[in-house]
Amino acid sequence: MTRTKIAFPAVRAATTAVFAVLGLMFLTPVAAHAHGDTVKVVVTGQREGRVTTEITWENDGDAIEEAVAATVNATSPDGSRTLGPWRLVRAAGASRTAWTTAEALPPGSWKVTVDVGFPSLGHGELDVAVPVVDPAPATGAPAPTVAISAQPSTQATAATPGTASTLAGGQAGAGATEPAGDDTDSGLWWTTAGVAVLALAGAATGILIRRRRRLRLR
Repeated sequence: MTRTKIAFPAVRAATTAVFAVLGLMFLTPVAAHAHGDTVKVVVTGQREGRVTTEITWENDGDAIEEAVAATVNATSPDGSRTLGPWRLVRAAGASRTAWTTAEALPPGSWKVTVDVGFPSLGHGELDVAVPVVDPAPATGAPAPTVAISAQPSTQATAATPGTASTLAGGQAGAGATEPAGDDTDSGLWWTTAGVAVLALAGAATGILIRRRRRLRLR
């Protein structure tokens, strides 16, 4: 009768592998369910028409590190208009729990619903009002600037044609009056000389008449 020798090192290795597999089977569900079976979805409002949300794990409130598969739908109050489904993306420059839409809602009132399907189920909704934003006023053309010249104004320095003619006429008149004064002086001189000659002639005539009378009387 032959005896089969069992290799103990091989048995130990196989036993270790079995326990390791069993440990992973029991520990993996515990790690998977540490955050909870659902996610918490809170619709916080809108920013420039884009829906904003906060999504965390239900149990511990931790941020979801993996991608979130969610759909966003919006309906008008009377149900005549619907928008979506849109997907959620991480909000730039915000916390790890902030998610938003790339699309923007038009102005008005909307009932927004968010349904998350991965990594776990979650739901949130909110009535969102998007205000009408007035367009920025168009800037008018700049007022034209008037360049101020350093040179003196020609109106102040240059005489107008009327002024020039007036000045020329005044100078011509002044020049014309001067010869008139000379003519007046010469006329007065000739008048005085004539009167003197006439006086002398009269005196001489009177003397001759007197002499004749005296001669007749003799």
